[in-house]
Amino acid sequence: MIAVLHDGAELEFEVHGAGPDLLLPVNPAPAEEGPAAEQMRAWGADPALGHTLTHTLVEHFRVIAFDYEGHVQAHPKADTLTAEAIANDFLAVADAAGCDDFAYYGYSWLALAGLQLAIRTDRLNALVMGGYPPIDGPYDAMLKVTLATYEQAKNPPAEQAEAVPGDWDSATMVLSEEQTRQFVTLYESLRDFDDRAVQDRITCPRLCVVGEADNIDYGPRWGNAHVAIGTPVIANRAELERLGWQVEILPGLDHMQTMQAKTILPVITPWLQTNLGSTDAL
Repeated sequence: MIAVLHDGAELEFEVHGAGPDLLLPVNPAPAEEGPAAEQMRAWGADPALGHTLTHTLVEHFRVIAFDYEGHVQAHPKADTLTAEAIANDFLAVADAAGCDDFAYYGYSWLALAGLQLAIRTDRLNALVMGGYPPIDGPYDAMLKVTLATYEQAKNPPAEQAEAVPGDWDSATMVLSEEQTRQFVTLYESLRDFDDRAVQDRITCPRLCVVGEADNIDYGPRWGNAHVAIGTPVIANRAELERLGWQVEILPGLDHMQTMQAKTILPVITPWLQTNLGSTDAL
């Protein structure tokens, strides 16, 4: 199936299962083996994550799976990937899938995108943000990181040392100027965003899941940015709960560990079942 996005580009998506609609911005295809998959595993990522999430959640929901991150990397939106444009793209997917209302789960910057969606539509009936804080989000730090990434894409070093998994300062630059510029555009569109001020615009049930150790320190190549994800959720837990959020902080886990299917599914699946009124709710 096809959705037409804000820039006229076509995005393929898949629909699986039955029940309440769930928008899931992941790649539902099985992982292809090879050097790219091995490199992902070396950095703690799972190349089959989207496939596992999709084909587990279909046991309870009608899953609309779309690889938005893969799409924007293949078709960069250097000057148009704003927060508003992303929310409109997600609504275009929902429309193309025939959803009147729907739930949404996103992780990391796609969790940020879910927050932007929630404040722009009344069609969302459940929101799950993983790996990104609903208040005190690291917008300034991420703008610093993305600006540094863009500058490196424009001026890559003549010789690049072999990357050491987990060491961001050793990471080689393999992205283009357009691919990196689009994320500068995103975080520039959020430069003045006040995530506390918009909380009353979120009317659906909402869940935040982060790892206790999910804070990332980047070195000089990335502007010495400190991206705090777990810390603000821990600090603001009582406030978040007063605002209507259910908060799950996973002990000892970092960003990559928290996103794994074996970790995240036992948290989000029963919560979604309960809050979407699924017939097999726990």
